[in-house]
Amino acid sequence: MQRVELFGPDDVRLVEVGEPKPGPRDAVVKVHACGICGSDIGYIKLGGMAGPGDKPMPLGHELAGTVEAVGEEVDGFAPGTRVVVNPLANGNAIGNGGPQGGFAPYLLVPNAAAGGALFEVPDGMPLDIAALAEPVGVGMNAVDQVGAQPGDKVVVFGAGPIGLTAVASLRHGGFEDVIAVDLSARRLGIAAELGARETINATHGDVWERLRELHGTEALYGMSCTGTDAYVEASGAQPVIPQILSNAKPNARLSIVALHRSEVPVNFLLVMMKQLHLVGAMEYPDDYTRTLELLSIRDMRPLLTHHFALDCFDEALAVARDPAAGGKIMIEVS
Repeated sequence: MQRVELFGPDDVRLVEVGEPKPGPRDAVVKVHACGICGSDIGYIKLGGMAGPGDKPMPLGHELAGTVEAVGEEVDGFAPGTRVVVNPLANGNAIGNGGPQGGFAPYLLVPNAAAGGALFEVPDGMPLDIAALAEPVGVGMNAVDQVGAQPGDKVVVFGAGPIGLTAVASLRHGGFEDVIAVDLSARRLGIAAELGARETINATHGDVWERLRELHGTEALYGMSCTGTDAYVEASGAQPVIPQILSNAKPNARLSIVALHRSEVPVNFLLVMMKQLHLVGAMEYPDDYTRTLELLSIRDMRPLLTHHFALDCFDEALAVARDPAAGGKIMIEVS
């Protein structure tokens, strides 16, 4: 079969590998769809997790498919069961530096018998929608970490796939005053479809002036602070975190889910004076089935803007690299 592997910086190839066979505790999933993640773009630029390794790195970790075969110690997942895969369960690191990757017709899921790696897809849910479970989990965890309270006013910086899933997670959690900020008119349109009350294009005027109009202001020692209660930073843009700290009101909360690969200056005098709460957000909620519940209830189809076949991966990658192109780029494998 063919599988997408990374050989070095910007060196991605579709190579021939053998079809996997499960050991006693393993499962093999026939992959239907696998999304291109922003971390995939980063891996490709670097040539690996943090640079080139000593062997090619398989890519792809946002996937759904059907169980093809299981080892004799795997219970509850008969062949034909429609599933999503938690790529980091049981230390597998699927598509994240491990020996397996989801951009392939078949995927070996090691130690599936331990549980936590496979989750059954609800009846009637299309598998390309189910493949959104992993990025939805990332956005949902960012929302969990920020600790917003009922009635809070929330701003999501960055309307890429993770920022968009954060918007959907906030709306799913009952938050009505959610604002999305981005540079792309198309992505902001998707944010509105997913429930953002307002969107702000950062290329059109002063973002913070507009936020003050929408969320009001609060004074602190003579300073005028923006009335937003909580922020999710999903843009990765270097100026955003310092701007949030400078403009945030006392006791505002910030979760950081974007990849900031270079250092960002933090004014801890402002953090101290305003008693701000900063927290990182990594991976998914403990209960992975929460993402499938959201996908069952909310219409996430607007997030899926492009579909490509596996043998068109290079074309798909070019679209995924364009931040203005749209939302999630999905590879349809089978």
